[in-house]
Amino acid sequence: QVQLQESGPGLVKPSQTLSLTCTVSGGSITTNYYYWSWIRQPPGKGLEWMGAIAYSGSTYYSPSLKSRTSISRDTSKNQFTLQLSSVTPEDTAVYYCARDTGGLTGWGTYDYWGQGTQVTVSS
Repeated sequence: QVQLQESGPGLVKPSQTLSLTCTVSGGSITTNYYYWSWIRQPPGKGLEWMGAIAYSGSTYYSPSLKSRTSISRDTSKNQFTLQLSSVTPEDTAVYYCARDTGGLTGWGTYDYWGQGTQVTVSS
């Protein structure tokens, strides 16, 4: 059974960098051909895909967030990390990490999700 767990600060000040880590257990983040995504849901809005890191280490980003987003991994810890810079209150959301089996082709191929972590951007 694969489990994902998000961790990081729940409160970030405007203009700072939000940093979250997803710890994966029950499976390796280097296993072919999984993609490990960061997804968020602002209050009252739908899910927004932010970006992903593939089993190979390649990274993919949403065009709307690409300039502010960085995703990396630590294979020794079986973790991957999201950094979102220059945050504003509009970045307030529940942030999820999830595993995609379908090569980032749509929502239907996500099979495991973390429980989500609330991040609030406020001074």
